[in-house]
This record gives sequence, structure tokens and C-alpha cells, in this order.
Amino acid sequence: QVQLVESGGGLVQAGGSLRLSCAVSGRTFSSYAMGWFRQAPGKEREFVAAIRGSPSITYYGNSVNGRFTISRDNVKNTVHLQMNSLKPEDTAVYYCAARTLGRMSGINWYSQGSYDAWGQGTQVTVSS
Repeated sequence: QVQLVESGGGLVQAGGSLRLSCAVSGRTFSSYAMGWFRQAPGKEREFVAAIRGSPSITYYGNSVNGRFTISRDNVKNTVHLQMNSLKPEDTAVYYCAARTLGRMSGINWYSQGSYDAWGQGTQVTVSS
């Protein structure tokens, strides 16, 4: 079973940056599609970003487009989320997700249901 472990969360001032990482077990990581979602208190889980296996096409939520960058390292089985120009409204628990099974085309990457493995989450807090 694929396991995902997030790291890199913490407290940062508005305008600052953080880099989240997600270490993934699994023999065929390069074929997995990876995503990041976030959930703020009292709100639904929200799509942040995704990256496909091959080609490594990226997708972003409207609220983070231009500020966040998702990337992957297929040698280290890791996916990263570089977060710049952070805002207080970015405060949330950030979850790493993977789609490891099934087809990888024609998928709604913005939907939680498209992913079959999840990490435990890492807290990001942005102070004003």
C-alpha cells in the first residue's frame, strides 16, 4: 500500500514562503499523479495543485495560481509545493494525495475522488 508523509509546514508571516514536501512509498512513483489539497477550519477541503506523472502537466487552484508551484522528483519519490507570497487565507492543513491506480487521462484532477491515497496532513499557519 502506498504511503504518503508530508513535511515542511509551520508558522510564517504574510508575504513569506514555505516549501512542503511529500515523501511517497511505492515502486512506480513516476507513474503516479500527485496532488495537494488543503482544509481550513470550518471549510471544505479545497484543491490546491496537481502534477501528472508523464508528461508532468501541472494544474492549480484559482486562489494559488501564480503563487504556488508544484514539482516532483522521481528519483527521490517526492513531490513539493513551493508556496510564495503567502496570505492569512492560506492557513490550513495541507494534504498530499496520489492517484496510483487506473487511467491517467480524462481525469478531473480538481476532485478529491480522483485520488486513492492520502497523507495525514501538515499545518500551515500564516500570520498577518
